[in-house]
This record gives sequence, C-alpha cells and structure tokens, in this order.
Amino acid sequence: MVLDTGKQQWVKKLRLPLSAGPAAGFGMIVVGSSKGAIIALDAATGKERWRTHVNSELLSAPAIGEKVVVMRSVDGRLHGLAADSGKELWQVEQQVPRLSLRGTAIPVIAKELAISGFDNGKVMAVSLATGDTVWDTTLASPHGRTELDRLVDIDFAVHVVGDDVFAAGFQGRTAMLALDSGQIWWAHDMSSYRGLAADTDTLFVTQSDGGVVALRERDGSEIWRNESLKRRGLSAPVEISTAVAVADYQGYVHWLDKKTGYLVARERVSKFRVSNQPAAVDDTVVVLDDGGKLAAFSRQPHRRHGAASRSVPPPPKASKKSKPAKAPAAETAPPQK
Repeated sequence: MVLDTGKQQWVKKLRLPLSAGPAAGFGMIVVGSSKGAIIALDAATGKERWRTHVNSELLSAPAIGEKVVVMRSVDGRLHGLAADSGKELWQVEQQVPRLSLRGTAIPVIAKELAISGFDNGKVMAVSLATGDTVWDTTLASPHGRTELDRLVDIDFAVHVVGDDVFAAGFQGRTAMLALDSGQIWWAHDMSSYRGLAADTDTLFVTQSDGGVVALRERDGSEIWRNESLKRRGLSAPVEISTAVAVADYQGYVHWLDKKTGYLVARERVSKFRVSNQPAAVDDTVVVLDDGGKLAAFSRQPHRRHGAASRSVPPPPKASKKSKPAKAPAAETAPPQK
C-alpha cells in the first residue's frame, strides 16, 4: 500500500494460514505460516521469489538481511536462510520449557550478527554468515514453585542502538547488553511480554501490567512512569519525534509525550484488540488491529502560539464485565489522519 493514501498496489493470495510477518527489506516481503511454510515475495510486484519449509510453527516476523533471512520457530530454533533462494544455511537451537507464553521473539540483524530472545530467558547472538554462537546471555533465570511462576519468556525483539542491545522479558528483567560480548551493563526487575522501543538516549518499555516506563539508556535510571493505562493489554510502544504511541485491547491508540509521559492524544482504530506493535515511518504511526483493519495517523500539528491546550480525558475503564466504550469525540485531541 501507498503510505500517504492507503492505495493498494498489489494483492497476492497464497492460500496458506499465515501466522508470521510480514517483514520487508532489500526488495522483499517475507511471511510464514502455522504449517512451517516461508514465502518470499517481490516487494514491487508481489511475485513469488521462493518458498521453503521448516518443521515447526512460525509466529513472528523474520529479520531480512542482504544475504540472509533469519526466522524463529516455536520449537526454539533460529533458522538462517539464503536471501536469494530460501535454502537453509544454518540453524541453532535453545531449550524450550514445558510451559511458555504463546509467541516467539522477532530476530534482529545488527553488524553481521543475528540476535534473538528465547522462551528460556536467554538472549543469543550468532554469526549471520555461519550460525556459530558468538554469545549467549541469561536475562532471567526461572524461579518459583509452579510452572507459571517459572515463565521467563522473551517474546519480543531486542532493540539495538549503536553498540548496545536492550532486551526485556516476562517475569524477568529489562537490561542493556554489550553487542560484541553480551555482557550485561545494567538490569532492572521489570516484566514485559510486549517489548520496548528506543531513541538515541531513552528506552521506552510497556510493562506486563500496562504501565509505560521511560529509562535512560546509559544507566537504566527512571525518567517517568505512566500508569493510567494499566490493565488495558497494551501493545509494544513505538516512538516518533515527540511522542510514544501504544495501542490497547479496545482498539485505542494512545500518544504519550516523550519527555514527560503525559497522555497528549488518543484515537480509536476499531473495536478490535491491537496485539501487534504499531509501526512508525517518520512521524506517521501505522496500526493493524486483530480484525485486519489498517490505519495510519500523522503527528498532531503544532499549536499556534498562545493557543490554550486541552487535556485528554482518561480512557474507558478496563473491566472484564464492561463493553468497549467509545471515546468522547468532543473532548479528545487526536492526531490528524
């Protein structure tokens, strides 16, 4: 689709139960299925370039490099595939606990490394060319009496900024690791199964309970915390120039000021949950809800000098018994579509 207008450029019917992706890069779009099929399409035309298969379900988008496509499967394997043919070049494996969250981390490519989190609480970096393990770091160790207590899944992509890797895990820690060695520079007990975002000096984390926290990247010290969106099943955050956007289980997108954490705008996509992390292109936020609706929002325009600001009302209360409520159109200050 064209970002500015939403105009459809091409449609490709694959007749497969797609469950992973899409991911785009180097002129390709790659998707995966619950049956283990991986398909690469030409980004300009939608023409199929290649198709291959792994022996496990696929739930997360791949990472696309110039020569290698990296994909995580639910059996704990990380697969390296040739970008031009789909031929498997290597695979590495981590142990999968008997009980884990539904989902797998999206791998990341950085400086000839493929980096991914795993269900056993580990973050691993392997050589993109050979699949050899460069480092393997435990972000959180299982503890507790029951299998539920011992869940330490890392189900979201790590974030790489320069020579630093930032990762967060469920019932575990949020930490900064060295890209070259995996050494942990700082870590805080902070549970997240949705993930994080980062700019040049600030880390933004969506916690498991729905709180959104901003941390200084250099030392992990807390800058601000917003707990007004707790228990709303928030997505991972995405950052634009002045705000951080998160979406929730009632189809609302919320914008928080990057410097203060204050809620500055809200808009509703639909009545369906938004599970996937929104995407940001410059200052445009693109959201796909679980019902298949795609929407794009531009940054809120600057106010004229001296114009009075309006506060954004609290979101509808999160309750298992209540039905999704409509945000009052007259009181919100949504970004322009």
